[in-house]
Amino acid sequence: MLADQNSNRAIAIWLFVVAALIFSMVVLGGVTRLTRSGLSMVEWEPIMGVVPPITEEQWQETFHKYKQFPEYQKINKGMDVHEFKSIFWFEYSHRLLGRTIGLAFLIPFVFFVVRKKIEKRDVPKYLLMFVLGGLQGLLGWYMVKSGLVSRPHVSQYRLTAHLIAAIAIYSYILWIAWGLVVPRQETEAARLRPLRNLGIALTGLIVLMILSGGFVAGTKAGLAYNTFPTMNGYWVPDGLYAIQPWWLNWFENATTIQFNHRMIAWILIFSVPAYWYFAMRRHPDRATQLSLHLLLAMLIVQVTLGITTLLHAVPVALGAAHQAGALLLLTSALYVLRRLTN
Repeated sequence: MLADQNSNRAIAIWLFVVAALIFSMVVLGGVTRLTRSGLSMVEWEPIMGVVPPITEEQWQETFHKYKQFPEYQKINKGMDVHEFKSIFWFEYSHRLLGRTIGLAFLIPFVFFVVRKKIEKRDVPKYLLMFVLGGLQGLLGWYMVKSGLVSRPHVSQYRLTAHLIAAIAIYSYILWIAWGLVVPRQETEAARLRPLRNLGIALTGLIVLMILSGGFVAGTKAGLAYNTFPTMNGYWVPDGLYAIQPWWLNWFENATTIQFNHRMIAWILIFSVPAYWYFAMRRHPDRATQLSLHLLLAMLIVQVTLGITTLLHAVPVALGAAHQAGALLLLTSALYVLRRLTN
């Protein structure tokens, strides 16, 4: 029994490390987008691409390839190779981190399987993580390709899909890891069921907020209105449904996209404290109470970051912090849910 506990702890630590790397990947991806670095690497070489340009000749060759594409021709024309390096390194680091995550997952996985630390019935769960990670790499290149055509701007649909896929993989890994180390609730299941059901709805709402944030990022809707609490003096601005068909406004109209993101945030501002109050009245165990306090605290942090980022017109540091805050808020909600599920 002790050996099983030790194995579970070792596997959980491995998964937590991988999850932390994915968290870093999401944040670095946000920085790459905010610094307009994502289109600096115009080729996808999963193996050879791990080696960056070293000599001046190699840098000139890489820069020459970049100059053949619309971002240079329409936005960065006149950029020299030294300026190119400043954006190249962000995208290169993002891709290198992706490869590092693959190795950080695969090598310990093989070790645990060979040493029979992972039971045969659980192997498919871990294989699914690896396959999803590989598909995420393909999705990332599919996203980049959308900006290598006539319009030097990645598709907001592909960007959001790439973000949500990363969130899904991150959440799945954490869920499995917590299942290995979080003790079972002593409180009877009937008392926890309403909290669990509400927790699922709340977690879904946070995912919806992140989804809408992807479209905010993909359309640069965060730059459309930089006032709070109103949008340039209006609670409901003009032009919310200026595009036909009407539903397209949710994905392509910057006014509607920012408005929706704000509305979801307002719902969370009221629903998270309400959930916290409802949960605390049911007297969960001490650890679950602490997780609920953390959820409430992260809401306050994230709302503060969101407002500050908006008022300052999305500077890189605040934009990245806001993205990290959204992921931490989701992590808090998932942990509450995991404790109520065990």
